[in-house]
Amino acid sequence: MRRDENEPEIVQALEAIGCTVFRLDFPCDLLVGYRARNFLIEVKDSGKSPSRRKLTETQVAFFKDWKGQVRKVETPEEAIKLVTKAYK
Repeated sequence: MRRDENEPEIVQALEAIGCTVFRLDFPCDLLVGYRARNFLIEVKDSGKSPSRRKLTETQVAFFKDWKGQVRKVETPEEAIKLVTKAYK
């Protein structure tokens, strides 16, 4: 599976604030643990054109049907905001 070029930077930023990160192939890119919570994260590269940042049809269906939390992020800042916003 091909990974987005910005994924290592996002993983590094999450780990720097104390997250554990497991790389997935499906249904999204990352399973992140932070302060006893789990997050499913799909990474998209903000440096690519909007058409190349779209979710696949399978991902769209998963996002729609999943009863838990799943989000798309494009930057380390978005990823950190996602996992920390529940603690403010």
